[in-house]
Amino acid sequence: MVRSLAAGIRSGLPGREEGDRWLLLLTLLLVGAGLAMVLSASTALAYAQYHFALYYFLRQLAFAGMGTVALLVLRRVDYHRYAPWAPALAALAAVAMLATLVPGIGLRINGASRWLNLGPLGQFQPSEAGKLAFTLFLASWVDRRRDRLQSLGDGFLPFLVLLAGALGLLMLERDLGSALVMGAIFVSVYFTGGGRKRHLALALLALLVVFLLLVLLEGYRVQRIDVFLHPFKDPLGTGFQSSQALIGLGSGGLTGVGLGQSVEKYFWLPEADTDFIFAIIGEETGLVGTTLVLLAFVILAVRGYRIALRAPDRFGVMVAAAITTWVSFQAMLNMGTVTDTLPITGVPLPFISYGGTALAITMAAMGILLNVAAQGERQSRAHRRTDAAVDLGRRDWRAPLASARRRPGVPR
Repeated sequence: MVRSLAAGIRSGLPGREEGDRWLLLLTLLLVGAGLAMVLSASTALAYAQYHFALYYFLRQLAFAGMGTVALLVLRRVDYHRYAPWAPALAALAAVAMLATLVPGIGLRINGASRWLNLGPLGQFQPSEAGKLAFTLFLASWVDRRRDRLQSLGDGFLPFLVLLAGALGLLMLERDLGSALVMGAIFVSVYFTGGGRKRHLALALLALLVVFLLLVLLEGYRVQRIDVFLHPFKDPLGTGFQSSQALIGLGSGGLTGVGLGQSVEKYFWLPEADTDFIFAIIGEETGLVGTTLVLLAFVILAVRGYRIALRAPDRFGVMVAAAITTWVSFQAMLNMGTVTDTLPITGVPLPFISYGGTALAITMAAMGILLNVAAQGERQSRAHRRTDAAVDLGRRDWRAPLASARRRPGVPR
């Protein structure tokens, strides 16, 4: 694997100018904003738990450093190199996700088993790595099955089996939010890979029915729907988190109360540095800050799908579309949850929420997306050079336009 990556780097991109530099800059700006907000939102909790106010910030900073290295390295690796390794990576991710259910290895927090206990190294969330591993695996699988994908028995049904397997692992972990994101990833790969529209509609209907059943079968999820509909019905009980998030957003006004001046982070708002950090952004930077964050993710989505449209091959199209869908859809879910536009799903805000695994893996995914962009640009330039050479050849032989030919009596 290491030798393959090294070969990919050597055969990668010759010039630093290649790739979507605006997307790279936008990603780094979001990470920087996330570090600033984690520093602000986590100090009270860190001091209460560890008597060291910078504990969570320094851990996030370390993972941001690892994520930056991964982004810059994978940006230079030919994304085609991942295809042969995709099945092994997906299998490894699935085993790690199952390991979270084993007592003593997995950690159970708030009724969910989503983390592996790595001792002094902290916690690792395999489902985050699974998003990237399953993206690469499914894109490779669809690319190999391109001639059979539109078949019901040999294309669509096997796709549903893979989808059910991935979602089943996440539901064993009791992670409905990640299951929603994973469903969006699978649907985006199937659509961009050339699946039939009626099969896609059937898959979306099946997903809707499954998620509704999963909500109705769990009492706490039904309760979340009630809180979503009536956030201030029980503001000191079941609606405490949602109501405090809305209070934080509202108290920020237009420009906010100022960085570091949040009141909600002092144990009023649960998960202030993770799933509900967007409320702290609204409180401290106001409508201006939240609008800028929303605009950043909109731009990221636009540029990501633009990269997918210009990818040099089908595999690149699917990988770029899936990564873009993953990041933008997850951001939409998080912001919708905090603003009570959507029921609580428990997903972090990409690049911004505290969580080392999610940050590092998402930045690695952006490195792959940037490589797709660079290879698309390189192919486009090669085509332009070829077309220019053809045009020059024609002009040397005979001018293609009548107006450009020499006319009698007109000096050269």
